[in-house]
Amino acid sequence: MKRTPQELRNDWNSLVSINKTLRICDAAAQLGVSEAELLSTQCGETVTRLRPEWIALLPRIKELGYVMALTRNDNCVHERKGIYEDIRTGDNNALVLGEDIDLRLFPSTWKYVYAVREASSHGERKSIQIFDVHGGAVHKIYMTAQSDAEAYGNIVFEFMNHNQVQGETDVTLAPEPKADNPDSEIDVENFRAAWSALEDTHDFFPMLKRFNAGRLQALRLAGNEWAYPVKNNAARQILTDASETQTPIMVFVANRGAIQIHTGTVTKLLETGPWFNVLDEKFNLHLRQSAIRSSWIVKKPTTEGIVTSLEVFDNNGDMIVQFFGKRKPGIPELQEWRNILEKVSHSEVEVYA
Repeated sequence: MKRTPQELRNDWNSLVSINKTLRICDAAAQLGVSEAELLSTQCGETVTRLRPEWIALLPRIKELGYVMALTRNDNCVHERKGIYEDIRTGDNNALVLGEDIDLRLFPSTWKYVYAVREASSHGERKSIQIFDVHGGAVHKIYMTAQSDAEAYGNIVFEFMNHNQVQGETDVTLAPEPKADNPDSEIDVENFRAAWSALEDTHDFFPMLKRFNAGRLQALRLAGNEWAYPVKNNAARQILTDASETQTPIMVFVANRGAIQIHTGTVTKLLETGPWFNVLDEKFNLHLRQSAIRSSWIVKKPTTEGIVTSLEVFDNNGDMIVQFFGKRKPGIPELQEWRNILEKVSHSEVEVYA
């Protein structure tokens, strides 16, 4: 039987009374609801439902000034501070191409947006939070001490939804992940030939679609020339080596509706329980190491030479996080990055011969 908004709110409060540091995403999972459904129980109080007018709303985020952008999936949280600059919007895709905040956004998957006020150890924390059609968190924008509070208030007032009824969400269940086609149905010879002929990393995903191959399946079928498994401590190892050598890297974390990218060095690292963390002034990363099922070194040919990445996957075959050396179009991959990856130990995982 579906709970009323008040019953759901009471259950949430009960969980928080037991665990004061319980994250809302974990509370939602324990209660068997989406994060958006949980937030909506506080509409009209600490939560304000906004109108999901993405093309109008996204460019206004720049007015907030210096903020913290957060994108996460179930097993990795990516936090980057800076200003939303060079914002390019569209119905299906949007880009934020600032020096600090670098995003690839997919508004066609979004449905809900809330302005949220919540208590924290540093006082009241304000944010704008975006959710997809399943009520899952896509992207969050947190105010900092340097943010423009007046601009935040103006945005909330101008985009306030007339409907502030608690519990008014109509989420749909996320579909079960589509199973990969059997390996026997993939034209492996031509697939490998197409991989060898790549000229740009952005051509990789269209290639997978052309051959109807899943991403992890593609890595297995590519052959050791282009992809091979490594031990699951690889992410921790490359972050540690990148920190010690101050080699600039790129860190990608994605979900169904957003990709967030950090480009630069990492310095302060800390392991806490199952989490391995980057805790720098502008960039934080929280990686749940216990969720890592497989890790792969992946090589893609481009017109500027080979581009090499580390890709980390969970038990469902979904990518948790992806690492590259810092690079830009027209500039070859850093040798320092290749040196870091060469130290990573191979795994004994069997791959397609």
